[in-house]
Amino acid sequence: MLIKLYGHSLNEENDGKGYIMKKIDLTKYTDFIVEETTTLLNIDSPTGYTEEAAKWVKEEFEKLGFEAKITNKGGVVVDLTGKDKNDGLLLEAHTDTLGGMVATIKDNGRLKLTNLGGMNPNNAETENVRVITKFDGIYEGTFQLNNASIHVNGEYNDTKRDWDTCEVVLDEDVNSKEDTEKLGISVGDIVCFEPNVRVTKSGYIKSRFLDDKLSVGILLGLAKYIKEKKVTPKRALYAHITVFEEVGHGGCGSVPEGCTEAISVDMGCVGDGLNCTEKQVSICAKDSGGPYSYPVVQALVAAAKESGADYAIDIYPHYGSDVEATLEAGNDLRHGLIGAGVYASHGYERSHRDGAENVLRLLIQYAL
Repeated sequence: MLIKLYGHSLNEENDGKGYIMKKIDLTKYTDFIVEETTTLLNIDSPTGYTEEAAKWVKEEFEKLGFEAKITNKGGVVVDLTGKDKNDGLLLEAHTDTLGGMVATIKDNGRLKLTNLGGMNPNNAETENVRVITKFDGIYEGTFQLNNASIHVNGEYNDTKRDWDTCEVVLDEDVNSKEDTEKLGISVGDIVCFEPNVRVTKSGYIKSRFLDDKLSVGILLGLAKYIKEKKVTPKRALYAHITVFEEVGHGGCGSVPEGCTEAISVDMGCVGDGLNCTEKQVSICAKDSGGPYSYPVVQALVAAAKESGADYAIDIYPHYGSDVEATLEAGNDLRHGLIGAGVYASHGYERSHRDGAENVLRLLIQYAL
């Protein structure tokens, strides 16, 4: 039968466990999420170099008809409208990613890096990179183990991969520190790792930096849904696309007045001992920063059940989120964390369009 939920006509059916699932066809919006995510993934935006990505995000929300502004810090705050201005809900996602920075120009003209965020040399080896100079353009190269030829280096297999044993080999004719400096490359230049974006016929989304550009795509999908369905959220609804999450202070500021709750829309981890899969929405009960607001976790689980979203509840021991930074900055808010399941976090990551759709389904039920 058909029922009404916050102005939507939804199909109702029993799942056999006593819960009523309200099914709506979100294929159109999931397609949009995948398209937007793919575009954003191909815009380099390691922490500290996010201006182009933030501008793109702002313009995409504006195309959908919403007011968006760039904060002094460089993030994007979007007003998704809503009725109750004294009980606002803030959804946080981040568009900054892992990356590198030139730490030293070596005597042989190659580059020693320092990491931006949790970039790990073990899974970045042999990746193509772009060196963004401050004033002299962009140069390409490859992140390699020092002395990377197996036929030459007898210690190749035994060498620990870290920032001291790996280097960027520039795709330029450079053989000395002076040669590299003449290109305009200097200490402090940003190094972007190739994302290698691919969407398979089976619906898997593979790329570096799905954390957290997939969630930005999901919030754009939510905005498109609000606009096209002419929904007015029951309480004021905002999005904050942060740009310093990977170094811990992305969500510290820019909380709109009247907000009483903030939810980080980030990733759900997939791995041993956890429940979430790449096709589910993860609801996090606790991470390295402690437990999330129990009433919020309860309400998110109830909304997942009511919407028919395929979900899992998990605890992440090595995880922190934007919304914890929001609380640490002194904001008086209830807080929660959800996200699509992502495998191989901080490496070459993989999720699935079903996971993105289940996050969207939960957000429609919870926020609208």
